[in-house]
Amino acid sequence: MFASLRVPNYRLFASGQLVSNVGTWMQRIAQDWLVLVLTDNNPVALGVAAALQFLPTLMFSLWAGVLADRLEKRRLLVGVQCGLVACALVLGLLDVTGLVQVWHVYVLCFVLGAFAAVEVPVRQSFVAEIVGRAQVANAVAINSTSFNVARIVGPAIAGVLITVIGTGWLFLGNALLTVGVITGLLLMDPAKLIPGPKVPRKKGQLVEGLRYVRKRADILTVMVLVFFVSTFGMTFFVTLAVVAATVFHRDADGYGLLSTTLAVGTLMGALWAVRRSSRGKPRTRLLLGSAFAFGVLEVVVGLMPSYASFAIALIPVGLCLMTFMTTANSTVQLAVAPEMRGRVMGLYMLVFVGGNPLGAPMVGWMADQWGARSPFVVGGAIAALTAVVCGAVLLRRGGVELPVTGWGRLLLRRPGRRAR
Repeated sequence: MFASLRVPNYRLFASGQLVSNVGTWMQRIAQDWLVLVLTDNNPVALGVAAALQFLPTLMFSLWAGVLADRLEKRRLLVGVQCGLVACALVLGLLDVTGLVQVWHVYVLCFVLGAFAAVEVPVRQSFVAEIVGRAQVANAVAINSTSFNVARIVGPAIAGVLITVIGTGWLFLGNALLTVGVITGLLLMDPAKLIPGPKVPRKKGQLVEGLRYVRKRADILTVMVLVFFVSTFGMTFFVTLAVVAATVFHRDADGYGLLSTTLAVGTLMGALWAVRRSSRGKPRTRLLLGSAFAFGVLEVVVGLMPSYASFAIALIPVGLCLMTFMTTANSTVQLAVAPEMRGRVMGLYMLVFVGGNPLGAPMVGWMADQWGARSPFVVGGAIAALTAVVCGAVLLRRGGVELPVTGWGRLLLRRPGRRAR
């Protein structure tokens, strides 16, 4: 079940990621709450902060993929992690000294997002070099498990500490914890890595990656599905804080608890993915089914009447969400050629995160105009509809087989073929 952990380099990588992710989630909760405090619970301001943090993904992630194919990934990750430490340190010092203003948070959100835009595709493509192709699915699932353990621990700690010591010390704590992942990277044995083919520097490499994906209908369909689900459905970084503060009238600990219950579900989904990774390549039916179930359940969450029922309903939402995320990531990594992995993962992170500059302000506007529940209903409906459309496209192209009979088979048959 945890076969990738037999690789010493991966144990160092995974342990560093676990420690760093705890700090990242602490900072995520503290940053959201700081923006709400500084703007008197303005959901639009929170959406702007989230958009600024994700905007650099639109600008840099494709180029980061090119760098990942050209350069030595481990050294590149060490440099980027140092930049993330500096961002957390500056924001923490501004906060604890009482000098912080909203525009400070906005600027640092953008800078932090710029480093993350480079770090994420490089880290995603580096996993295959640590464990080898045969263990990619297992390593991706373990990474998701580590991420979601931190997602449970981090918000729970943050919700308590914000009320006790304030947000500033959490930023400083994240700076210290991020040193853990740098240490793990430096302790790795480079001789035991499995690097992909070196891609020489030349013009047109970015366009070459885009053309590669365009010709691969299987990868392109995953990219489209990931874009719509992440942009319109995965908006919890804005919606949970607004719902906690304006619908259920809870403080930071109430927001932290909602994040934790969502993370319980995603952890369950990640553990299931770890166990399922030993069964071979991920299945397209699981990808489509989990996306559809996530959308339907998110609509249900938006209609829950009480704080307790809302929190409990987030658990199955998190399970379906993580099943979808790990299946999509593994599908792309296993389908792509090694020499194109960095560029394709750069595009994957672009569609996965790059829609947030559009989605975050839109969610903030919907919450302000139509109520804090509306983003859940609208986002879930869009996610479910996209899964249905992508499934129909793949059925017509023969990319997935489902138990379709009668009129459904006639409707979905590919042009030029007789229905059987």
